Amino acid sequence: MAIKKSQIYSTLWSSCNALRGSMDASQYKDYVLIILFVKYLSDKEDDEDSLFTIPEGCRFSDFSKLKGEEGIGEAINKKLEAIKSANSMFLSKLVLPNFNDPAKLGKPKEMTDTLSKLIAAFESNDLDFSKNRSADDDILGDAYEYLMKNFAAESGKSKGQFYTPAEVSRTMAKLLHLEEFSSPSTTIYDPTCGSGSLLLRAVSETPNGATPYGQEKDNSTSTLAILNMLLHGVDMANIEQGDTLNSPEFTEGGNLKTFDVCVANPPFSTTDWIGEAGEDDVKYHRWSKDMCPPAKCGDYAFLLHLIASMKTGTGRGACIMPHGVLFRGNSEATIREHIIKKGYIEGIVGLPANIFFGTGIPASIIILNKAGASDRKGIFFIDAKDGFVKDGNKNRLREQDIKRIVDTWNIRKDVPHYARFVSNEEIERNEYNLNIPRYIQAEDKEVQQDIDSHLHGGIPAHDIDKMQGYWDVCGSLKDALFENSGDKYSLKVDKNEVADTIASESSFKHQLSHFEDSIEKWSEEVRPKLLSLCEDVKPKQLITVWSQSLLDIMKEDRSLVDQYDTYQQLMTYWNDTMQDDCYMISRDGWKVPLVTGDKKNPTYEDMTCELLPVSIVLDEYFGGEQSEIERLSTESAQLYSELQDMIEQAKENSGEEDEDELKKIVDQVKKSASYKAKDKKRKDLDKEVKDKKSLLTTAIQKKYQELSENEIKHLVVDKKWIAAISNMILDEMKQVTHQLSNEVITLAERYEFTLSYLSSECNRYEEEVNGYLKEMGFEI
Repeated sequence: MAIKKSQIYSTLWSSCNALRGSMDASQYKDYVLIILFVKYLSDKEDDEDSLFTIPEGCRFSDFSKLKGEEGIGEAINKKLEAIKSANSMFLSKLVLPNFNDPAKLGKPKEMTDTLSKLIAAFESNDLDFSKNRSADDDILGDAYEYLMKNFAAESGKSKGQFYTPAEVSRTMAKLLHLEEFSSPSTTIYDPTCGSGSLLLRAVSETPNGATPYGQEKDNSTSTLAILNMLLHGVDMANIEQGDTLNSPEFTEGGNLKTFDVCVANPPFSTTDWIGEAGEDDVKYHRWSKDMCPPAKCGDYAFLLHLIASMKTGTGRGACIMPHGVLFRGNSEATIREHIIKKGYIEGIVGLPANIFFGTGIPASIIILNKAGASDRKGIFFIDAKDGFVKDGNKNRLREQDIKRIVDTWNIRKDVPHYARFVSNEEIERNEYNLNIPRYIQAEDKEVQQDIDSHLHGGIPAHDIDKMQGYWDVCGSLKDALFENSGDKYSLKVDKNEVADTIASESSFKHQLSHFEDSIEKWSEEVRPKLLSLCEDVKPKQLITVWSQSLLDIMKEDRSLVDQYDTYQQLMTYWNDTMQDDCYMISRDGWKVPLVTGDKKNPTYEDMTCELLPVSIVLDEYFGGEQSEIERLSTESAQLYSELQDMIEQAKENSGEEDEDELKKIVDQVKKSASYKAKDKKRKDLDKEVKDKKSLLTTAIQKKYQELSENEIKHLVVDKKWIAAISNMILDEMKQVTHQLSNEVITLAERYEFTLSYLSSECNRYEEEVNGYLKEMGFEI
């Protein structure tokens, strides 16, 4: 069977428990990942495409033999050194962690226990990488990314910068249109590559691969990058360790080497960055004394290095920068003006706050392009700060946020409150300040209180006009809800009838029907493709096509539901369920083995099937049997409740509180003829339920064995995938309907009571209270 990603992720993360507590996450990741690498090499040893050699005595099975042995740490070190030496072409730059370090792993007994637990975690049956790769998917590489994310989250603010969130990496890579680079000789460079996630993502976006180059200042992190490349199957990566700003490793003829594509997520606002390069970079000409970034803030030093590393006339790049680079003054303002006048900045994307592990401040993606720089007429801005979801204590870009950013960038059309092309002349008038709010006005969501309406009643026309998006789609809905009297409106129906009025209104019903038709249209379009899935398919490519087709259909058909919300529902189901299903099919075909669990006599309720859940087979073929079992179970439960009521009633009627006397009363009730008759009937029902469940279990097992491939396909595609996705998308319409109802009711309630009404009510209550006081003998 194919390994499910979710199984790998949970197993790998649990392996970290062996080291938690003994050291910081920023350290124990090095130990976990190198053992993961050894396990991977051992499982792939018989693969004829493997480029690695495993010396005798250095397979993972040999590591397993060390469990519980004294001196396990030193033995592991020797085996790792042997592996490194035997594969020096790929691993010569690898800095191995010390498995014999008592400062991190404790005294001999503690060290032995900890390392034994770590190795044991990788002996799980879930971790068999011998058939790791499923067509275009690299399960192990993605698992590595999963670990990087979790390590970064645990490492804390000061130590989590080695990892760029995958969602940001994907966004950057797609903004650069890397699909245009079809040659494997394309060069992609990251001068602050960390663990290599951003660099790898850029390479993966090219149609035929590319040659990656990366430099990382931290020794252990550069090792992570090397391992990351190898575990993703990129064996020709050039990863160097060193200080990029003061000692760049990639040079040619005394100048910086230049690349087709440059990407970077440098550390924000690095202090004391000036070293050997000095304030006047005479060697590489990245900055001059008159245009040198501040010594206490190295943001522009990294940006200038990136620009200098892009090929003249053709190079493109993207760099993550804190928002300060867009508007800070002094020398940074001078540098910014210079870069803008050169035409290097093609676009700026403002990201949400708190999405990076090293900092909570908001950042932006600066998109650079030397092609056409001299003719560039302005800069395209995207303000994506509001597109995210909470993910623990961080924020995260959703699939729909990434898609919206990329689509907007590709189309390059202004979108109110979200995107705008700003001319060079306007930027110059703003003294080359690139602060996004200067050019894109945030949507005003503040409630405007209308004094006249509060005084005299009626709903202001401007509040109704704010809901124009609803009226544009449902043409007669406004008239069904509101009465127009000049510049004021009033609610036609009772507040409690708003939801029902919306649901029954003709244009709304038509729109809902049209929305359902759109879902069905998409289902009919993708159904043949889903049914044709076979072994060795490429799931990642398929979901790109399927999701785009849904988005296209929803864009064509005007709806109350935002098309990107429907896209998100599909992608959520894909990430949670469907991708694992597709990977299983790509590995094993349409096979549906039943797993019965550990119970001695399992029933169908204990059985699971990952690809085709038992509940679907039950509903499709055994609906009558299910209904009968449910009926009998309900009847049994009712009888049990009646029996309990008999006991409780007898106890209550007795008035006894003594425990021994109450026990006698319960015994008397249970000996009564009426109790025995009910109890016997209940037991007979329970036996009948048990027998029917046993028969149904046998029938289900037989049915799974008899299912043809076409039947399996139909059940999985129609009853599982399309049914689930359709329901999730329809839920979006329900949410919009609920939101519309709430908005209408809130609007009506805002101006429901005029000042005169409230005053009269206040006077009435005052008179009523005074009356009560007078009756009690108090003078007012």
